[in-house]
Amino acid sequence: MVDPATGGAAPDAVEQAAFRCAAASEALSEPLAGTASTVRAFLLVEDAGPWGVDALRDSRLPEEVKHRLTDLERSHRIRPLLIRRHRTARRTEAPVRSAGAPQGGARVFAAHVGGVEPWVETALLGHVRDIVDLDVEGLALGRPTGLARHDEPVFLVCTHGRHDACCAERGRPLAAALSEVAPDSTWEVSHIGGDRFAANVLVLPHGLYYGRLLPGDAAELGRRHLSGELDLEHLRGRSAYPFAVQAAEVYLRRHLGATSVEPFALEEHTRQGSESRVVFAVDGLRWALRVHTGRGDPRQLTCRATRTSNGQRHELVGLTVL
Repeated sequence: MVDPATGGAAPDAVEQAAFRCAAASEALSEPLAGTASTVRAFLLVEDAGPWGVDALRDSRLPEEVKHRLTDLERSHRIRPLLIRRHRTARRTEAPVRSAGAPQGGARVFAAHVGGVEPWVETALLGHVRDIVDLDVEGLALGRPTGLARHDEPVFLVCTHGRHDACCAERGRPLAAALSEVAPDSTWEVSHIGGDRFAANVLVLPHGLYYGRLLPGDAAELGRRHLSGELDLEHLRGRSAYPFAVQAAEVYLRRHLGATSVEPFALEEHTRQGSESRVVFAVDGLRWALRVHTGRGDPRQLTCRATRTSNGQRHELVGLTVL
């Protein structure tokens, strides 16, 4: 919009163009705990891009692949995500191309993050169309896909700038830094949720979401996960859990100083009104937590949002040993 007094952009237009949801969230000290997307199964598909606002819909993948991935999400509760190497990352493998294939192959990862033993399986497909034939319908139930077991962490840095500017501006420098630390394990990923917490990272197989990571945090994050530990300072939550349970786990881990990536034994989760009761068993003790879930003031939550929303906030109101 043009300001008639100056001939330049109107103040409201300048303010809107400059708005960044991650900076706004950070300025409000919005808590990270309990903000991970709730997903128990992921299917990652290598696609160099470009990625549009809706990565899957706007991708250049064959239509039958798009339809297959869409059906897996709608009918089988499997979250499809597109991945690619950071442009400066070292490539250690070359796809095996199918005879006569019009385009190259693709790396895929199938991950089940629910339960006490989350896992990842992977394959390098000869052609991306081979995804249509993968037996992955039971992934959300924990049924193996028959692909090769992958025992190393997978670091997924959201850099989906067409979806939200913060993901590109904050995610790409982090992807570059993490690629230096763990070049074979790091991928850029399409939208994973929580743009305002950029830079965001999802770590498999445990489904751990992190937020507000800086490039200087990459070495420590990589070191911790390669040694089986998590980063409590930046942890948003474990995606296999509902939001309040995610928050309860973060609060309990901070109380205990417990940093193992392995999940606690979740024994109980009940909710009455705005308060949730969560019971974890840890090293022979049973810990009961009460978490209050409320809503913040209406505000713009993402860079592209056209209306205000009320983000959830989780507050620890009780922690006892049973």
